[in-house]
Amino acid sequence: MPLPKYPVLFYKPVTALAGPFDDILVPALAQEAEGLDYECELVVIIGKEARDVPESEALDHVLGYAVGNDVSHREWQLRRGGGQWSLGKGFDGWLPWGPGIVSSKLIKDPQSLKISTKLNGTTVQDSPTRDMIFSVAATISFLSQGTTLLPGDIISTGTPQGVGSGRSPPLWLKDTDIVEVNVEGIGSCTNKVDYASSKPKL
Repeated sequence: MPLPKYPVLFYKPVTALAGPFDDILVPALAQEAEGLDYECELVVIIGKEARDVPESEALDHVLGYAVGNDVSHREWQLRRGGGQWSLGKGFDGWLPWGPGIVSSKLIKDPQSLKISTKLNGTTVQDSPTRDMIFSVAATISFLSQGTTLLPGDIISTGTPQGVGSGRSPPLWLKDTDIVEVNVEGIGSCTNKVDYASSKPKL
């Protein structure tokens, strides 16, 4: 996939939010084909209304940071979904995040953190946030152009290399797999993949 000129934007519904230790429930629709993938991401929580903010002031609008797993189904994201990324990323509980919110007063530079994923105890992603295509400040500034960001808005900032879909052969998540996503200085979310349950917890 070529590097984008602008941040790629998609939305997850509020029902996609899950706790840092909740199971990742895989509904029947997402069990029809392989393609379940992990994405460790630095999560930004907006603390102050932001609209048309310059990049130089963007971090002033951040309440704090967390870690999240942007659980994705590549078959529905890229093929069956007709390019509608939200369809392959927005199932119930497909954004485990936490384990808390670390204040932006404690994390002065979000581009100086280490981000990683372990799958069943094996490291599959391990990168510094300075390698992000778009910095946190650049992302917030771009998203605020003509669109108001409100306190409590949650922004997942993109994942480093090492996702299952980028491997040969692909490394898809399976039933009972344990996925741990971590950001240095923030903590971890550890979630089990559950193909058996079909009812959401919400």
